[in-house]
Amino acid sequence: MAYKNNSRRVDSSIKRTRFLGHLGLIVGVFRELEVDKLIDEKLPKERDHKVPHSVCILAMVLNGLGFIGQRLYLFPDFFRTISIERLFGDGVTREDLNQYAIGETLDRIVKYGPAKLFTEITLHIMNRLPIPVHCLHADTTSVSVYGDYEDKEIESIDITFGIPKNGRWDLRQFVLSLIVNQHGIPLFMNTHSGNASDKNTILEAIKSIKSALSPESKVYYVADSSFYTDNNIKNIGKSFWISRVPATINEAKEMLTANLSLKTLKSDEIYSFYQTFVEYGGVKQKWVLLLSHKMKEKKEVTLRRKLEKELEKAEKSFKKLTGEDFFCEEDALKAAEKWIQDFPSIVFEKVNLKTIKKREAGKRVRPSKNEELKTYYRINGIIKVNEAFVLKEIEKMGLFIIASNDISLSPEEMLKYYKGQDNVEKGFRFLKSDTFSISKVYLKNKSRIEALTMIMVLCLMIYAIAEWKLRIKLEEENETVPDQKGKPTKKPTMRWIFFKFQGITELITQKKGKKEEKKSEILNMEEINWKILSIMGEKYENIYL
Repeated sequence: MAYKNNSRRVDSSIKRTRFLGHLGLIVGVFRELEVDKLIDEKLPKERDHKVPHSVCILAMVLNGLGFIGQRLYLFPDFFRTISIERLFGDGVTREDLNQYAIGETLDRIVKYGPAKLFTEITLHIMNRLPIPVHCLHADTTSVSVYGDYEDKEIESIDITFGIPKNGRWDLRQFVLSLIVNQHGIPLFMNTHSGNASDKNTILEAIKSIKSALSPESKVYYVADSSFYTDNNIKNIGKSFWISRVPATINEAKEMLTANLSLKTLKSDEIYSFYQTFVEYGGVKQKWVLLLSHKMKEKKEVTLRRKLEKELEKAEKSFKKLTGEDFFCEEDALKAAEKWIQDFPSIVFEKVNLKTIKKREAGKRVRPSKNEELKTYYRINGIIKVNEAFVLKEIEKMGLFIIASNDISLSPEEMLKYYKGQDNVEKGFRFLKSDTFSISKVYLKNKSRIEALTMIMVLCLMIYAIAEWKLRIKLEEENETVPDQKGKPTKKPTMRWIFFKFQGITELITQKKGKKEEKKSEILNMEEINWKILSIMGEKYENIYL
């Protein structure tokens, strides 16, 4: 069989492509902030694997921020088609990034202390970058894991059953506490046993970051209602805090149900407010009752649907009640009174009793002419929705109280700072997304889960720093980039920027049998890519040159 002549067979060079994409941006953050130097200083190699721990940690961060939906701990598969030398430097191969090297790195992190290492990385970065810390948002979340984890490990968190926030009561879990600044950059993390109390872990996190940071400006620690306890308020010290007040506190119940005159918030007309001063936990503080009209409208629709279902249920129950026989009027009225108490959203439009004549129970033969029939009483009436109850529920909707021990803060400032709490919630959503599969973590070694969680939060930190830095630079240079709709923006998300780099690859051309004659070329670079790299800085540009 004759083969067709193919000129490509004559070519003596080997050509292959490797993915670079947005990974160079992540490496740029590492190099600019010298995170690798700090890691190698704190975690010197103790075993015989080839690459230092800083390379393994960077590899895990690249894997985590690769946005391919692959498990963070699957190595070296992720790097099979990645531009290794350009990202890590000469001499590093994908075979070096093996399970053994990664496992050793996780063990060294455990030995050093995941929370301790993360805090030192934070301080190291803050010495090189003016990260603002005016508001520090604290929260906790539960993380479900697969596996039994019944063996107790010394110096390890207890992965056990607790109160899950994702509804997975069938899975064991651990608790992650996180503190981010007003731009969503994580500055503190720690892991806790699965049954740890939110009230305790939040105070512990705040105290830990307070002891590590020494900011010159005024700092507010912001938290949800799990922080607001008598004990926490007494023990947080002189720090300023802002917290949502639990509706279960008696003073809060009274305020939420009182008929107060609310004023429109000047900075945001969808809110009305009422402010007062109280003392709780031995601390004088300002309470601001806020009504979100937007939230109220949404919840009104939900309430109406709920009431329709309750009315349908009540009508079935009332039909059954009206079929019951009572021996006297008093028994019938008591039954009606007890029934209406079980349905607070329902009232009687009208109710009365009717009498019926019946034979005594048990008699089956035809009644005689002179047989005396027994008199029974039945409830008769019409039910409807309790409008007074509905109005009371509507008044509660969109109502919440925030408190601060800085009584000089205006209601506008308190609401603005508290709304920033969404930054830590976004962080949790980021960590639990399919990118990491953090909710599907399974490692045989429990302590490695703590180390891996630290790496995941480090991924979030690098991502958030890159986004914050780009936005700051765009603002300073009065520049914009196109958003998803092609419109100019100074506040792009880093995920969108990463997407704009997706087609970028490295073409490697090498002469057969001549390793030294190797040529590298970056393909598919567009004007927007060079613009972003120019704005980010020279260290970022050099990776793509």
